[in-house]
Amino acid sequence: MLAKIKYPPFLAILAAALYALSTPFSKLLLGHVSATMLAALLYLGAGAGLLAARIVCPGLCAQKDAWPLSKDVLPYTVAMVLLDIAAPVLLMVALRTANAANVSLLNNFEIVATALVALMLFGEAISARLWVAIGLICAASMLLCLDSSDSLRFSAGSVLVLLACVCWGFENNCTRRLSAKDPLTIVIVKGFGSGLGSLLLACFIGEQFPQIIYLLCALLLGFVAYGLSIFCYIRAQRALGAAKTSIYYACAPFLAAGLSLLICRQAPSARFLAAFAVMAFGGWLASTDAQPACV
Repeated sequence: MLAKIKYPPFLAILAAALYALSTPFSKLLLGHVSATMLAALLYLGAGAGLLAARIVCPGLCAQKDAWPLSKDVLPYTVAMVLLDIAAPVLLMVALRTANAANVSLLNNFEIVATALVALMLFGEAISARLWVAIGLICAASMLLCLDSSDSLRFSAGSVLVLLACVCWGFENNCTRRLSAKDPLTIVIVKGFGSGLGSLLLACFIGEQFPQIIYLLCALLLGFVAYGLSIFCYIRAQRALGAAKTSIYYACAPFLAAGLSLLICRQAPSARFLAAFAVMAFGGWLASTDAQPACV
């Protein structure tokens, strides 16, 4: 039972493993589903799946000490939903043209965005070791963003991924303000709010619903990679704080990059391997940082 797991780092790592499924399988689905529509279906799958779990098995993810959502967190709830409309759409648009493994690795930039927002807006501490990790991840991200090794021009797809990470950095901190609330309710609100918002946007710009088989696959992927992942992430945030949870969650891009190389049958370039090594070192520095997450 997820609700009975008491070890927050395990929940953060489990969230990462589940989310790692998103990028390579989304890349495959984008051959049959338009970008904004896919973003909508992923979040609708998350919301609908966990709502069904609550109805069918009300004690499955019960949390007796959780508080219900209330008016005092309404601004954070609205911001969370709006940011979760923008970020997945940016990511899906990027995935249409960008290399899935590069996109997966660039998702590490979410650590940077989350930690800096946590520092500037909410006063969470960043140690010297974490600053070094942030610098390494930024350097590796810039390397991955280049169109080629002999060009200083950033690829459009990579820039969109970075913008998605910035949105998620803000969203992670908004979700942190809700982490004392019922996590299952948060994911259901996030799923239906962001999913319906993205669906309205998809319909407005003229995107069509996909064939039923691809629609169901997208909903299932959303339930596993977004719904269950977000639920575990929120539970971990409650104990660890936004910056520290994002550190444990940092293994998600590496897992996703490996899966992308396997599933999409892509050979890694020398630039990708160099960036992977730099990011792995940055991730190790971050994950072994002993600085408390909150002050």
